[in-house]
Amino acid sequence: MRNIVIIGGGAAGLSAAAALAGEARVTLLEAEDALSYHSSGRSAAAFVPGYGNRLTQALIAAGRGHFENNHLLSPRGMMLLAKAGEDATFEAEMAADTMTEITVEAALDMVPILNRDAVARVAVQKDVYDIDTDALLQGFTKCARANGAQIVTKARVTDIARDAYGWRVTAGEIYRADVIINAAGAWASEIAAMAGAQDIEITPNQRSVARVPAPEGYDVSGWPFLMGVDEQWYAKADAGAMIVSPAEEEPVPAGDAWAEDMVLAEGIARYEEMVTAQVSRMLSNWAGLRSFAPDRTFVLGADATMPSFIWCAGQGGNGIQTSPAAGRLIADVVLGRPPEIGTEIADALSPARFT
Repeated sequence: MRNIVIIGGGAAGLSAAAALAGEARVTLLEAEDALSYHSSGRSAAAFVPGYGNRLTQALIAAGRGHFENNHLLSPRGMMLLAKAGEDATFEAEMAADTMTEITVEAALDMVPILNRDAVARVAVQKDVYDIDTDALLQGFTKCARANGAQIVTKARVTDIARDAYGWRVTAGEIYRADVIINAAGAWASEIAAMAGAQDIEITPNQRSVARVPAPEGYDVSGWPFLMGVDEQWYAKADAGAMIVSPAEEEPVPAGDAWAEDMVLAEGIARYEEMVTAQVSRMLSNWAGLRSFAPDRTFVLGADATMPSFIWCAGQGGNGIQTSPAAGRLIADVVLGRPPEIGTEIADALSPARFT
């Protein structure tokens, strides 16, 4: 059996470990004290089949069965809200996401706090769900361990080298590998540089979220995911409260992200403009990193210069909802199998496109 070292313990690394364990000897190295500490643990946890480009949508569709078969989805729905003068963008997004326009009055029946003086047009999509992210990630972890994978936390990679016996990965101790899977998220370019692999610039972008009290007197549990046009903001029910985000993408160095007060205030202001219930305080806040390749498309597959170095990076905030299919694709690449998702999609996602 081949020795596989996976670098990164978020959704990308864990899904690959689950798909490969039993077929290979798998060791997963996570730099932090716990798995899924960064982006995977700070997700909005939404399953949105129409989100992203055609390749992202193909990955979402290919993994849908995993979510449904494991009862990881619960109905949420989505509502797109536009102000006066935003018609062109609203109509383009409505068409792209196959949404249905409804009247403002009908929208008020669903979300009574909408501000009829600000909301000019509304579209809805039923095929949007909440993801039980904890159960998803725990499922990958349990599957990987049950099939023999070794998962090591507090194992920050400091050196990668090749010799006559294959890869040598230093993370406190030395780990030997025939194949390395780079699932390091915001640190993917750094890991590639250590290995001497392709120079693909994976750029982390910060996104901030505030958790605020639910509007007084309302049960928000059945409200849809609320989204401003051009993704200027979003809001979503969350365990009896609401999460609100300015949906920003601010390039930042890889690291532990922290939300800034002014950025959070901007997101809350955009939300407040479209509703009648004002936010009096924050319950908590956080920030995560959405990491993109230069073409804003996933990088999944063998490095063009080092076939035993496998990229699993550039998820751009879609790592959770694409993880079942991405993990299977990585396993197909490592094991030399025809890609389950299809050759055309696999080739379009490959790092070879950057050569």
